[in-house]
Amino acid sequence: MSNEVSELFDSKVWHEVPGFGELVDVTYHKHMTLGVVRIAFNRPEVRNAFRPQTVDELARSLKHAAEDSRIGVVLLTGNGPSPKDGGWAFSSGGDQKVRGADGYEYADGTASTGRLHILEVQRLIRFMPKVVIALVPGWAAGGGHSLNVICDLSIASDKAMFKQTDATVGSFDGGYGSALLAKQVGQKVAREIFFLAEEYDAKRAHEIGVVNTVVPHAELERTGITWAERILAQSPQSIRMLKYSFNAIDDGMVGQQILAGEATRLAYGTEEAAEGRDAFLQKREPNWSAFPWHF
Repeated sequence: MSNEVSELFDSKVWHEVPGFGELVDVTYHKHMTLGVVRIAFNRPEVRNAFRPQTVDELARSLKHAAEDSRIGVVLLTGNGPSPKDGGWAFSSGGDQKVRGADGYEYADGTASTGRLHILEVQRLIRFMPKVVIALVPGWAAGGGHSLNVICDLSIASDKAMFKQTDATVGSFDGGYGSALLAKQVGQKVAREIFFLAEEYDAKRAHEIGVVNTVVPHAELERTGITWAERILAQSPQSIRMLKYSFNAIDDGMVGQQILAGEATRLAYGTEEAAEGRDAFLQKREPNWSAFPWHF
């Protein structure tokens, strides 16, 4: 067991992803034998709050994982514990110390292009054709609470705590962080979480549907790998189609486009689609006689 990355990180099963060794605010590792990556917030001294640099590194890592056809599952977590007080966090959301009038600011004072680009990370998680599992070792607050909501599955440590602090700091996630949460836990409970801004523990999170299960703290990452291994035993094509089917009802025309795109990819593998392509290339009329009009 190595403490260099996180107390829960097992160096025997992970290796650093080549080309990502310069990351500071995030760590990115691939499993030694499985098609699984581990992406973790790496600012435990500030409860893994994210600043623009964090979001840049997180987006780059997620995009790389999404485009790697060998990867089927992403484990998203937070390194810890804090060297200050021993506390744990998934993420406590945007770092309020660097929040300016037009967005969160880089170290040189430059605004993050005048937008909250953590929302782009939410879309990366939502739309990538991989299963993203949140492993929540401690606090999930504010924007961190929303990231847990957007993940496909969530496993919480028995030390995990949750709190939606948006309204407390003059912010609000009017997209997935609130609307999808309401789909998961119901309108009344979602409004309670946002309006009262009260903390709740892992047991309550499981009861209302914010997480799938709660495990002993020391077992959190091992459980994540076990779940990932089970997912990887399924059909990649089926998992993709299921994820996009679950998403489609809430994602409007964009969700429909993504689902239809995957259906088109499936169609390209059929003899019927090949006949259409070949007829075009051979400058002849297609012969559809071998293909029935299925009922």
